[in-house]
Amino acid sequence: MQEEIFGPVAGIMKVSSDAEAVRLMNDSAFGLTAAIWTADEEAALAIGDQVQTGTWFMNRCDYLDPALAWVGVKDSGRGCTLSAIGYEHLTRPKSFHLRVKI
Repeated sequence: MQEEIFGPVAGIMKVSSDAEAVRLMNDSAFGLTAAIWTADEEAALAIGDQVQTGTWFMNRCDYLDPALAWVGVKDSGRGCTLSAIGYEHLTRPKSFHLRVKI
Protein backbone atom coordinates (compact mmCIF):
# COMPACT_ATOMS: atom_id res chain seq x y z
CA MET A 1 0.00 0.00 0.00
CA GLN A 2 3.02 2.30 0.07
CA GLU A 3 4.14 1.90 -3.54
CA GLU A 4 3.14 4.38 -6.23
CA ILE A 5 1.14 2.44 -8.81
CA PHE A 6 0.69 3.45 -12.45
CA GLY A 7 -1.78 1.44 -14.44
CA PRO A 8 -5.30 0.12 -14.25
CA VAL A 9 -4.78 -1.08 -10.67
CA ALA A 10 -5.90 0.27 -7.31
CA GLY A 11 -4.93 -0.92 -3.85
CA ILE A 12 -7.98 -1.46 -1.62
CA MET A 13 -7.81 -1.77 2.15
CA LYS A 14 -10.59 -1.96 4.74
CA VAL A 15 -10.03 0.18 7.86
CA SER A 16 -11.76 0.43 11.22
CA SER A 17 -12.09 4.24 11.42
CA ASP A 18 -11.65 7.49 9.53
CA ALA A 19 -8.63 8.30 11.72
CA GLU A 20 -6.98 5.01 10.77
CA ALA A 21 -7.68 5.66 7.09
CA VAL A 22 -6.08 9.12 7.26
CA ARG A 23 -3.06 7.82 9.18
CA LEU A 24 -2.47 4.99 6.70
CA MET A 25 -2.97 7.19 3.62
CA ASN A 26 -0.49 9.76 4.93
CA ASP A 27 2.07 7.08 5.86
CA SER A 28 3.71 7.15 2.45
CA ALA A 29 6.48 9.04 0.70
CA PHE A 30 4.08 9.56 -2.21
CA GLY A 31 1.04 11.77 -2.62
CA LEU A 32 -0.41 11.74 -6.10
CA THR A 33 -3.95 10.50 -5.48
CA ALA A 34 -6.11 8.85 -2.85
CA ALA A 35 -9.71 7.69 -2.83
CA ILE A 36 -12.37 6.58 -0.40
CA TRP A 37 -15.72 4.92 -0.90
CA THR A 38 -18.53 6.37 1.20
CA ALA A 39 -22.11 7.59 0.96
CA ASP A 40 -21.24 10.56 3.21
CA GLU A 41 -20.05 13.49 1.08
CA GLU A 42 -19.34 15.66 4.14
CA ALA A 43 -17.10 12.95 5.61
CA ALA A 44 -15.30 12.56 2.27
CA LEU A 45 -14.52 16.29 2.21
CA ALA A 46 -13.35 16.28 5.83
CA ILE A 47 -11.07 13.29 5.25
CA GLY A 48 -9.84 14.75 1.96
CA ASP A 49 -8.72 17.89 3.80
CA GLN A 50 -6.51 15.75 6.05
CA VAL A 51 -4.98 13.46 3.42
CA GLN A 52 -1.65 14.59 1.96
CA THR A 53 -2.30 14.12 -1.76
CA GLY A 54 -2.62 16.42 -4.72
CA THR A 55 -5.78 14.74 -6.03
CA TRP A 56 -8.66 13.31 -4.03
CA PHE A 57 -11.47 11.00 -5.15
CA MET A 58 -14.76 9.97 -3.60
CA ASN A 59 -16.30 6.75 -4.93
CA ARG A 60 -13.97 6.55 -7.92
CA CYS A 61 -10.29 6.62 -8.77
CA ASP A 62 -10.32 6.46 -12.54
CA TYR A 63 -11.23 9.87 -13.92
CA LEU A 64 -9.33 12.96 -14.98
CA ASP A 65 -11.37 16.15 -15.32
CA PRO A 66 -9.73 18.70 -17.65
CA ALA A 67 -11.28 21.46 -15.53
CA LEU A 68 -9.45 20.27 -12.39
CA ALA A 69 -5.73 20.35 -11.75
CA TRP A 70 -3.87 17.01 -11.54
CA VAL A 71 -1.28 17.62 -8.82
CA GLY A 72 1.34 15.59 -6.99
CA VAL A 73 2.88 16.21 -3.57
CA LYS A 74 5.72 14.66 -1.58
CA ASP A 75 7.85 12.32 -3.75
CA SER A 76 5.10 12.25 -6.39
CA GLY A 77 6.38 15.59 -7.61
CA ARG A 78 5.42 19.20 -7.43
CA GLY A 79 4.09 19.62 -10.94
CA CYS A 80 0.60 20.36 -12.09
CA THR A 81 -1.20 19.40 -15.29
CA LEU A 82 -4.70 19.86 -16.66
CA SER A 83 -6.91 22.92 -16.03
CA ALA A 84 -5.92 26.56 -16.33
CA ILE A 85 -3.53 26.05 -13.40
CA GLY A 86 -1.69 23.28 -15.24
CA TYR A 87 -1.52 25.40 -18.37
CA GLU A 88 0.22 28.14 -16.38
CA HIS A 89 2.82 25.60 -15.19
CA LEU A 90 3.57 24.53 -18.76
CA THR A 91 3.91 27.98 -20.26
CA ARG A 92 6.13 30.95 -19.59
CA PRO A 93 4.46 34.33 -19.69
CA LYS A 94 6.34 37.29 -21.07
CA SER A 95 5.50 40.94 -20.60
CA PHE A 96 6.36 43.64 -23.14
CA HIS A 97 6.53 47.22 -21.87
CA LEU A 98 6.98 49.62 -24.76
CA ARG A 99 7.36 53.36 -24.40
CA VAL A 100 6.97 55.10 -27.69
CA LYS A 101 8.35 58.61 -28.17
CA ILE A 102 5.67 61.13 -29.00
